[in-house]
Amino acid sequence: MGLLTRLVAKNQVTGGYSPDGFFERYWARIGGFNNHSGVPVNEESALRFITVYSCVRVLSEALASLPLYVYKSRSDGGADKAPDHPVYDLLYAEPNDEMNTVTWREQQMSSLVISGNSYSIITMNGRGQAVDVYPVPWERCWPYRDPDDWKIKYRVNDRGKSEVFPAEQVFHIPGLGWDGILGYSPIRMAAESIGVGMAAAEFAARFYGQGMNAGGILEHPNELSDKAYDRLKEDIAESWSGIRNAWKPIILEDGMKYNRISMPMADAQFVETRKLARDEICGLFRVPPHMIANLDKATFSNIEQMSLEFVMYSLMPYISKWENAINWKLFSKRDRQQGYFVKFDLNELLRADYVSRQNGMAIQRQNGVINADEWRSVEGRNPIGGDAGKAYLVNGNMMPVSHQLNIAPPSNPVPGKTT
Repeated sequence: MGLLTRLVAKNQVTGGYSPDGFFERYWARIGGFNNHSGVPVNEESALRFITVYSCVRVLSEALASLPLYVYKSRSDGGADKAPDHPVYDLLYAEPNDEMNTVTWREQQMSSLVISGNSYSIITMNGRGQAVDVYPVPWERCWPYRDPDDWKIKYRVNDRGKSEVFPAEQVFHIPGLGWDGILGYSPIRMAAESIGVGMAAAEFAARFYGQGMNAGGILEHPNELSDKAYDRLKEDIAESWSGIRNAWKPIILEDGMKYNRISMPMADAQFVETRKLARDEICGLFRVPPHMIANLDKATFSNIEQMSLEFVMYSLMPYISKWENAINWKLFSKRDRQQGYFVKFDLNELLRADYVSRQNGMAIQRQNGVINADEWRSVEGRNPIGGDAGKAYLVNGNMMPVSHQLNIAPPSNPVPGKTT
């Protein structure tokens, strides 16, 4: 490593923290981050906001539900599933002895979405193959560059004790970040917008929990005595306040007047503020609004297209990160040289409506791309078997261009005339 590289590396990864100071990040998370909304915003408090939780849940459950297989490349350019490889069962069924693959992937994906990083410790067997991956909470793990050998290492804190792991033993998927090693926290980056949404939600909750639902002002012509004032406050608390007393009649004495005021919950600006915060958070996580039950702009004609775009533009960047991280960390160099790799199966998410899907399959069938058994497999049906199921068909009026070029032109190109 040259001098310039060392100077650059010295400022990378730790993000201003010392290798032993990663706990500062944890305490910053617990304490929240400053923002002008006045509501503490951190990864934990943000999850209690329904829009954030819904977006994280949509992305985590979508990725966790996708089939994930290990393949081995063939010499003809194709690939076959490789169930005999140790990583196959690790990813398809049991990543560790305490959780299944859906639970593990859901935890890792939610950590990645909410904090910008996800971590798992890899256990290797004697042959250097991954046999176990166990998740580590993101706030307990911190990557740093060791000044002795200039390699990336990970310090993990567990119940007051810390342990350092080399990079090859940590399954780490970083999000967008300043150095390619540590990802930004989306919650930190968008604390102001999330704080506005959380403040509006808190205001609504306090209004219903503590508000005087009669929604008015009491006006008295004279000054009330202390006894009369205390009795009035007690009567308001017992008979008028709270959701259970909403819209009860009010009994006034001694010339007191009641003036109704408009309810702020019906104010257009308040409603628009909540909608804007919801849309901004959907944009932050790139989740279509209709997937978190916001159907304001959804129609029968565009909802299918938006769902397909969710797969292409929301999930695909994450899927690419997952596949590359698995191929890099869970396969040995020899495995990769032998052609082993992983791939998510997106067929279920990319399936169009029934009629469009059948038309597309019919075109493939007529052009010899698939046979009957392959078509039936896509639809979840058992194969026909034999030559009938395995045969590939093509239209009879189609022929290779090379064959067409070798055909001699007709002797009588004009019908009805002879030479």
